[in-house]
Amino acid sequence: MSMLDKLKGMLKGHEDTARQGVEKAGDAIDAKTGNKYQSQVDTAQQKINEQLGTHQQPGGEQKPPQP
Repeated sequence: MSMLDKLKGMLKGHEDTARQGVEKAGDAIDAKTGNKYQSQVDTAQQKINEQLGTHQQPGGEQKPPQP
């Protein structure tokens, strides 16, 4: 079992909490870098949220992952 599989197993059922952590981490990175890498951080956050399954749309709506 790979490390990614282990992480996915640990996060099962806690996607919202993980998503909040991803947002907080991205905000912290943006604050430390003065938003210099904001587009890259946003892209990374989006990719992680896609891996978590459904991802939040701006405004709080959830959308199923795209194939």
